[in-house]
Amino acid sequence: MTAWLVLAKAGSKRVSEGYDDNPATHYSWDNTVNNHAKLKVGDVIALWDATELLGLSVIEDIEVGQAEKETPYCLKCGKADVAERKKKLPRFVCWNQKCKHESDQAGWKRKQVTTYRSRHEAGWIDARGTLTAPELRMLCVQRASQNSLRELRWDDFQHVLTHGGVPLPLGVIDTTQQVIAEGHGSATIRVRKGQPAFRKYLLDVFGEVCAFTGPAPAQALEAAHLYSYAANGKHHKGGGLLLRRDLHRLFDLGLISVNPRTKTLHLTNALKAYPDYARLDGAPLTVTMTADHLKWLTKHWDMHRAQMPTTANPQQACAEAATA
Repeated sequence: MTAWLVLAKAGSKRVSEGYDDNPATHYSWDNTVNNHAKLKVGDVIALWDATELLGLSVIEDIEVGQAEKETPYCLKCGKADVAERKKKLPRFVCWNQKCKHESDQAGWKRKQVTTYRSRHEAGWIDARGTLTAPELRMLCVQRASQNSLRELRWDDFQHVLTHGGVPLPLGVIDTTQQVIAEGHGSATIRVRKGQPAFRKYLLDVFGEVCAFTGPAPAQALEAAHLYSYAANGKHHKGGGLLLRRDLHRLFDLGLISVNPRTKTLHLTNALKAYPDYARLDGAPLTVTMTADHLKWLTKHWDMHRAQMPTTANPQQACAEAATA
């Protein structure tokens, strides 16, 4: 298992260098950063803001591109260790420990860079309030490292998070990695030809209704395939439902499944740690299922709940789910 601690700090020099970060969904870097090519799909990514751990997830995809980058450098020492301040003046400060020059001006240079952008929202676990900056540094392979991308000692990191004062449901991480390894996760990150038309079809059939929670704004609804589109490559009219974006991700990962016999939702124990999701466990679907829907839901159930026999009794199904 490889895990990375990456810096996502608002107001840092990352902002002035044009990096696009959203800790819960994606993270950006380029080939000017140490360790830039070492992060891989399936690795754990933990984000911090130089003060505390923000959260962690699993890298689903890494988009690689090319860009022209304009970066500031210190007019005094000539090094590119300059941060642009948002409020405090002077506007620029050099991060070089031997310089620390402050100025209203900076030098600027342009260069071609290879860009990287991770996508990791499916398995995101919010971890604010669990680990401080000093504790995180102690868990790095190189404790004195100043790199934006630092390798973590995963076993120690995992142990602290599962046995600390605020234990986290890290089973979400294991499930996400398993789904990515099996290829099913690619259905959540590929651009799907014909997806807008498929979504329009589902809106015409079901209206603005999430199949798991009920009426919702159209802007919050996505067309969810009940099968692996990546493997199948087709949009089956009886193989889709409208789901809220977060529920779509969790369904793709198998953290939420539908018992095809009872037509009720089943959540993994890891997901039940979150009250807003836990209340959905055992809830009935909010739309009418066709035979085709049930066929695809059964395949999804068999993929993610193969160890659990289906049952016509909802209470028994929930009792069985508690041990899953």
